[in-house]
Amino acid sequence: MTIGEFSVITGISAYTLRYYEKKGLLRVSRDSVGRRDYSVDDIEWVKFIQRLKDTGMLLRDIKHYSDLRYQGDDTMTERMDLLIQHRKTVVEEQRKWAEYLRNLDEKISIYQDRISGK
Repeated sequence: MTIGEFSVITGISAYTLRYYEKKGLLRVSRDSVGRRDYSVDDIEWVKFIQRLKDTGMLLRDIKHYSDLRYQGDDTMTERMDLLIQHRKTVVEEQRKWAEYLRNLDEKISIYQDRISGK
């Protein structure tokens, strides 16, 4: 499928798709005249890249994961290790944000008490 069709299906702009390709996160086949030719398998891969980005994984780490993925199933253990390490980072970030939220709630509560005259 073309980049335009792929962009609509994935919800990711053509600009971003080209960027992913340029950075080596995505390897796209080309047709006989050199146009990008996305496969159905590319859909889930690009969505996974986006989810990794959404969780804060650095592009260099996504690139490393991508390189391993394209090497094949022999790299599954290393890919899993990368995901486990990233999960630890996400959990730590989640803990920090929970603390930030508690601090905000405490301050809001102080204001609410003062405003209501308690």
